[in-house]
Amino acid sequence: MTATTALAPPARRGALRPSGLTWALLRVHRSALWFWLLYVAVTAGVILWTYGPGANAAMDELARSGCRDSVMPDLGCDTLGPHGARWDAGVGLGSALLTVAPILIAAWAGASLIGRELEDGTARLAWTQSVTPARWLAAKLAVPAVLIVAGILPLTLLHRAMWAATPELRQDSWNWYDTGIFELHGTLATAYALLGLALGALVGMIVRRSLPALGIALVGTGIVLRLFQNLRPHLWPAETRKSATGFDDIGNMWVGRGSYTSTGARLPDLFCDGKASCVARNDVAGVYLDYHPASHFWPLQLVETGILLALAAAAVLVAFALLKRRSGAAA
Repeated sequence: MTATTALAPPARRGALRPSGLTWALLRVHRSALWFWLLYVAVTAGVILWTYGPGANAAMDELARSGCRDSVMPDLGCDTLGPHGARWDAGVGLGSALLTVAPILIAAWAGASLIGRELEDGTARLAWTQSVTPARWLAAKLAVPAVLIVAGILPLTLLHRAMWAATPELRQDSWNWYDTGIFELHGTLATAYALLGLALGALVGMIVRRSLPALGIALVGTGIVLRLFQNLRPHLWPAETRKSATGFDDIGNMWVGRGSYTSTGARLPDLFCDGKASCVARNDVAGVYLDYHPASHFWPLQLVETGILLALAAAAVLVAFALLKRRSGAAA
């Protein structure tokens, strides 16, 4: 009887290498991937420098000048020294890099991720290689979304930590509701980035040409950012104060102000400034102020985040509907 020896099948070459649609997507857009990794690394480096060495040098400079511990510092304390100016520049650069991320993402998604592949016919070629159009678009959105969240969330936490560690250097020149703080200290930075991805993909699906999609996605996302900055104070019920004289509410987000009459009726943007004729003519009893205190940070943040994510989901659904209409039953 002849003994037979079971031989293991030879290992396939490259069996351990990643494969599939995700790997193909990363290979096609590897330049964008490397740019994103570099972008996150540079932004993190700027924020970390500002949080550590930059802040330490500025604080030491502040202490040497006598401005840090003096009860009544001289007028020279109104401006930062050279180290403080470099720290301030680092804060501005780190904030700017995070702020423009949604616009850059939208431009890339519209021009390269979707628009160029539809324009060149690469997408239809992929659909003939056992990849359905719906699966193609799902991968196009899911893979960048994971990378975007993985990059933006740590940067948000770093930026928040950096800002909280340097109250003495800020000199009350920034408030919690300023765009460079409010949008970068919570969930909004991530929500805006995901909305940029969704809007860019939708524009690319509609236009189907790279350069026009780039411009439209760039401008459209910028308009959305500006629109929500103006809409933000009205996303949560404001608190109201009334006074017979006036207000000095530094640190609160003002929503509206004016005068009110003896019957309680409001006269928006009317201020008599103690003029008897104005008070008598308009029956002014005092002034009112509608505002958001610092405790409204998270309610405003979460409401705006929910609206942005809902808009992103709507843009994705419209993109899938357009894809199905254009590709037929294969979608």
